[in-house]
Parts: sequence; C-alpha cells; structure tokens
Amino acid sequence: MFRIIAAVFIFLSVVIPHSNAQARSAPLRVAIVGLVHGHVHGFLQQSLHSSEISIVAVVEPDKQLLEQNAKRYGFGPNLLFSDLEDMLGKAHPQAVLVYTNTLDHRRVVEICARHGVHVMMEKPLAVSLEDALAMQKAARAAKIHVLVNYETSWYRSNHAAYDLVHEGALGDVRKVVIHDGHNGPKEINVEPEFLAWLTDPKLNGAGALFDFGCYGADLMTWLMNGQRPLTVTAVTQQIKPEIYSRVDDEATIVLTYPKAQAIVQASWNWPFGRKDMEVYGRTGYAITVAGNDLRVRSSGSANEQSLAARPIPAPYDNSLSYLRAVIVDGAKEDALSSLDTNVTVTEILDAARRSAASGQTIRLPASR
Repeated sequence: MFRIIAAVFIFLSVVIPHSNAQARSAPLRVAIVGLVHGHVHGFLQQSLHSSEISIVAVVEPDKQLLEQNAKRYGFGPNLLFSDLEDMLGKAHPQAVLVYTNTLDHRRVVEICARHGVHVMMEKPLAVSLEDALAMQKAARAAKIHVLVNYETSWYRSNHAAYDLVHEGALGDVRKVVIHDGHNGPKEINVEPEFLAWLTDPKLNGAGALFDFGCYGADLMTWLMNGQRPLTVTAVTQQIKPEIYSRVDDEATIVLTYPKAQAIVQASWNWPFGRKDMEVYGRTGYAITVAGNDLRVRSSGSANEQSLAARPIPAPYDNSLSYLRAVIVDGAKEDALSSLDTNVTVTEILDAARRSAASGQTIRLPASR
C-alpha cells in the first residue's frame, strides 16, 4: 500500500512544454469588476503586470474607491468605469474578474452573459440557491464559462489528498473534517469596504457560515465527485456580538451521504488562520498540512508518514493560467471551480442557513 502512496508523492521533474504559438499569443483581455472585495489587492499586487493578462478596464460605482485604487495601481482614466454595461460595450474584455459583494454576483453574470463575456469570481458563488440557479441558466444559454476562485483550489496538499482517494489508497471515504477560519475579518484588519459587506447578511448571505463554510462544501463536493448530500445540519453562534451583531461568527455544518459524513468547521474566532482537512477512508487517512504537505497513514502501518505533495500540473496550478487555458485553449474546467460544483456548494450553504435558523436538519430533494 505504501508503494501506492509513495508513488503519489514522487517529485515530478518533467517540465510541461509550451508551444511557441502559445508563448506568442496575445494576453487575455480582462476587466476588474468591483473593488470592495479585499482579495482584489492580493490579485493586483501579484498579477498586475502578468504577461498572461491585459487589464482593459476597472469597474466600480463608488467613485472615491475607484479613484483611490486607480492612483494606487496606476490605472489611467481611460480604464475607469462606473457602470458594467457601459464598460462591456466599450472595452470588450474576454473575461471579467469579479470582486464585488456576493449578492452582486448574479447581476454581473447575467449582464456578462448577454455580452458573451466569461466570468471568474471570488468565492462563494451566490447568496442563495435561487441566485445560483439563475446564474447557471444564464451561463448555459450564453455558453460562457462561470468559474469560482478559491484559495484552496491551488493547494498541492488538497490535490494530493484527492489523488489518494481516487486511486483507492485510503479505501472508500467515510468521514471528512474540514477546517477553515481565522481570528475574524475585523481582527485581521480587512479594508472597511470589505468589512461592511462581509458583516451584512443580505450582501454576504451570512457571516462565517458563507465566508468560510463554502471552502468545505466545495472540497467535499469535489471529493465526492459532485454527489449532493442527503442532509444538511448546521449550528451557528454569535460569540462576539459586540463586533458581529448581524451575522454569525462561528458555524459548523454536518453533511451526510449514503456511506459518508462531512463536518465543515467555519470560524471567525480562531487564534490563528488555518485551511486544512482530514480525510478518513475505510483503510487509511490523509490530513493536509497547510498548502503543500500531508500526513498519511494506511492499513497495516504502525505510524503515519509526513509527505510533501507534488506540484500541480499546469495550467491547473494558479488561477490566471487556468482561466486563460479554459477560455483561450479550451482546457477542461476543474471541478473545484466549476459552476455545477458551486451550485451544489450554494445549495449546501442555503440549506445550512435554514437549518441554523430553524434548529432542524434539512433533507435535500432527490433532484433540483
């Protein structure tokens, strides 16, 4: 069994070649839509000058926020727009990168669908199943890609755990425990415009339940090959109501499947940030350690092993390469970011919110 496990983690020294045609191809024309999501700053700091994209427009209705960030990142006045429809008609991007509040995702997708423009947004997909299904309908009709970006999609450790599951090295999945959280958005000093909508139940859908619960719902749906859970049960709390008076800051979601269970722990109360998961199969387990490492134990072994996960093959190793490959090269969508997976994620979060409010387990319909 350990031969199987060890084989998964052999470092691959193969360099994936890129054709000269691809190297010479024009960068992907993208527009930034929204500046109120704090992740936009990490993206711009890392990718503003990437050769893979060309930023052709920035859309933000808050004029002060737009001008502030134009100065910060050097965007010329010709790139600045206050209205999405106006921008699409003038700048003609191939894709938009969405950094709005979550409620606005549906509006953005429906407008982009009318213009045939692809969309990648920051997680989660939507504030409700109704919105998620509307986005799915619009995307299918327009034949556009709608992708959801999660930080954890690019973790080597998660892909290694997935490989172990699907190669049979752990046996059938029985329980998965997923931890995602940090001290709290106010405590880690997120931008005021970000904090304002994160703590608004209409704009964010909930608090920690949606902000961090989406990671676990996404990973579990991926591990289960898209299978929807039978039931969803959730408990939420306001441990710091003096800070988070309108939304939960602590959440636990329990998902049941015919022969498996998942526990998704989402928190704005932990002393340190963490994103990891434990996957227990019938014959072994894998525990991810941050982004790159694993602890693994298999049947017949007295001790667990600590292992470094191998690199993720390009173009599935970062969001920009992936987006460009899907749109320009016709690469297959990864299930972690796919619209179908994330409609299920939203269905789980929607049911979790109802469960927490009612104190009842929600049984999902056989189909939607």
